[in-house]
Amino acid sequence: MQWDPERDLYLRPLPYRSLQLGLAGEAARRYADEWTVSLTDVTSLAHEIHALVRDGDTDSAARLLPRESPYPGQEELLARLRG
Repeated sequence: MQWDPERDLYLRPLPYRSLQLGLAGEAARRYADEWTVSLTDVTSLAHEIHALVRDGDTDSAARLLPRESPYPGQEELLARLRG
C-alpha cells in the first residue's frame, strides 16, 4: 500500500494523494481473470491531451480527462489506511 500524489496537467503534484494497493496471490489472479471485464486503449487520447497542454490549451485538455470522484469509503477505514 502506498499513497501517491495526484498530478495536474503539467505533472505538478496536487495537494491530495491517491491510494495504491498491491494485489498478490488469489486477489491478483481473480483481478486478472474474473474482475477485469474490459480494457480500453487510451494512447491516442493521451497524445491528444498532451498536444493540447503543449500548445497551452489546458481548458480543452482538461475537458478530455475522465471524470474522477473520491471512493465512497467510511472515514474510519480511510483514517486507518492513512496510518
